[in-house]
Amino acid sequence: MTEQKDPTDAVGYLWRLHRNVLIYIALLLTLFGAMAWAERWGLSRNLIGPIFLFTTVMIYAFIGISGRTSDEDEYYVAGRRIPAMYNGMATAADWMSAASFISLAGALYLQGFSGSGQQAGGLAYVMGWTGGFCLVGLLIAPHLRSMKLYTLPDYFDQRYGGRWPRVLAALASVLCSFTYVVAQIYGIGLIASRLTGVQFEIGILLGLGGVLLCSFLGGMRAITWTQVAQYIMLLLAFMIPVSWLAYKQMGTPLAPLVYGQQMSKIEAIEKKLMDDPGEVEVREEFARRAQMYKERLEHVDRSLIELRQELEEKIRLLKSQSADYAAIAQARRELLAVPPDAMTAREQWTRAMHENLERARPLGGMPMHAQAFAGNPNGTPQEVQLFETSRLNFLALVFCLMVGTAGLPHLLTRFYTLPSVAQARTSVAWSLFFIGLLYLSVPALAVMVKFEVLNNLVGSSFEDLPSWMFQWARLDSGLLSFSDINGDRVLQLGELKLGADMIMLATPEMGGMPYVVSGLVAAGGLAAALSTADGLLLTISNALVHDIGPGRERKPKSPEGRVILSKFALLAVAMLAAVVAAFKPAEILALVSTSFSLAAAAFFPGMLLGMLWQRVHRYAVVTGMLVGLGVTIYYMVINAPSFRHFWGLDPLGGLWLGIQPLSAGVFGVPAGMLSIILMTLLLPKGVGQVPQHTSASKTDYPGL
Repeated sequence: MTEQKDPTDAVGYLWRLHRNVLIYIALLLTLFGAMAWAERWGLSRNLIGPIFLFTTVMIYAFIGISGRTSDEDEYYVAGRRIPAMYNGMATAADWMSAASFISLAGALYLQGFSGSGQQAGGLAYVMGWTGGFCLVGLLIAPHLRSMKLYTLPDYFDQRYGGRWPRVLAALASVLCSFTYVVAQIYGIGLIASRLTGVQFEIGILLGLGGVLLCSFLGGMRAITWTQVAQYIMLLLAFMIPVSWLAYKQMGTPLAPLVYGQQMSKIEAIEKKLMDDPGEVEVREEFARRAQMYKERLEHVDRSLIELRQELEEKIRLLKSQSADYAAIAQARRELLAVPPDAMTAREQWTRAMHENLERARPLGGMPMHAQAFAGNPNGTPQEVQLFETSRLNFLALVFCLMVGTAGLPHLLTRFYTLPSVAQARTSVAWSLFFIGLLYLSVPALAVMVKFEVLNNLVGSSFEDLPSWMFQWARLDSGLLSFSDINGDRVLQLGELKLGADMIMLATPEMGGMPYVVSGLVAAGGLAAALSTADGLLLTISNALVHDIGPGRERKPKSPEGRVILSKFALLAVAMLAAVVAAFKPAEILALVSTSFSLAAAAFFPGMLLGMLWQRVHRYAVVTGMLVGLGVTIYYMVINAPSFRHFWGLDPLGGLWLGIQPLSAGVFGVPAGMLSIILMTLLLPKGVGQVPQHTSASKTDYPGL
């Protein structure tokens, strides 16, 4: 069944969908109310988290199992019969990944609206992703839906013909989707470990089980309806704490409309902290440590020997004085942490020097929250340069996120599930509405959390710090760390380091809300990560089986056989992504941004020019994809910290115009587009083109 042609059947189908969604919302509210009541009557916090995790994952699994299918049309594109509103909800869930739900508010907290010279501000993500959806709705989605495809590489096959456009598109799909899915599984592990108290690696496996239950059996049909359920979950999980915090601070739950009140208060506190004596002492200590690492790096081998001797002497002295066991144990840990060789020492000390230099800046290295850009366009040459670099990084990231959105394979596949082109346009509008509900609240959350930290945490005695800080610090020091740098037993802003990936998850605890809200937020974050991981894994497995290999003559002849092969490819990719995520390769937002640059360089030039210019041929698009991806990957590799440390290069010496590597697509997209144009003009007309009667660009895009 591909369309609801009988109006009576269509009305009945929609009524059943509405009824099921209302039942699900009632179940979620009942679960939340029951957990709140149980916590009030003494239910242990150690049980609330696991109950939320188990219950929500089982609901998703039930939906996934109910949607099981072996029909090829249902498995790949959900039978092309998803209503526009529900497809918009599923797309929003697919889009509101761990990066948006968990990390975006953290990026705005740490980087402000426009960031520093080395980092684009968090507002760049909001603008880039939202603008990208407009680009998808106006230009990309309706054209792709009109072609009745299964995967994005199908477009390159139909439009350009030949094997290589399809294979390169499939390989690029795997590359950018795998980078993206690693970030989601990392988020799943983080949330599952926080909810249940298990080790991070075990948390990854628990969450991965939920991903596979949702996507393994039913493909796109099961994923679509689990994503609808997950969107409702993450919407409740985001809006309840944001509204609660707004009501606590400003007396109204309408956070997006009133959070500007807190901006002036934050600005006043930031100016006060700039000159606070305690903060100045902390900054001086970090500057001293940075200088120490700089001196060690001048003679690495000699510094290693001297450092070991110094620590061994310190341990002997402590033992001779019968010092406290904790002091001796700390000295031994310092000795064990000494790098084993000069290469490792150079890498660790270089990183430590830059971290300490960053924290030696005012406000712990964070820019003032409402600052337009770092630096000053009318200041010293250094300030002018910093201003230009900051603005360039902001614009480059917005560009990469916009065009990357227009080329994301798992996102574009969502628009293949709709009954018609008109429904595809309507679905984009619904997607923007559902995404906007959360995106309008993200900047408000970042501002309110910063006010909470500056007003209530900073200046507190170390003896009075809340227990949640110690729990997060034990989970991962990269998420939260604090220490008494200047010895005054008072927490300074410079002594506190928060990771972007914990800001949203810790919001209920920062705001003094019941722990049940923390469980709800973690369940919402898990829903965001699961929903995106489902779509990404399906995209990768489809690219490997449907688009790359085995060869068409060796593929299973029956649709059921091809679906089964896709399911096992999905399982293998999921396990590989879990292994990579266990190494915590980077922060969630950085990994996701990287995948957008890769998608932009690989797909956008060939898709755009293929839709607008009939003459573009397969030799041109193959060249453009290789050049665009090559430039992007090259820029990312030569500016990777590990690469530069290995070769002993200046950490910032490989940047072009000061642009960070996660925005490498700003170079790859123009390079790919220029290559396509040049190859098209250089080769004779008609070479490498699909015959006119089969050309998608001629038959499906009248007037272009």
